[in-house]
Amino acid sequence: MFAQEIKSMPAAERIILMEELWNTLCNEKTEIKSPGWHKEILEERIDLINSNKAEFISIRELKSHNL
Repeated sequence: MFAQEIKSMPAAERIILMEELWNTLCNEKTEIKSPGWHKEILEERIDLINSNKAEFISIRELKSHNL
């Protein structure tokens, strides 16, 4: 299945497809390692929290940002 085919599917079908893909990954026998960049981002965020420089917002604020 190609990206263009997926884009042409209704949103509800794409969500079902995504859930099915996720389920297959969750049932893998081999461990899937996180990429190195993911560890770096988490470490940066932990450092911000530990140095009291992290800024937190509510879910309502997040939703209003229209990300």
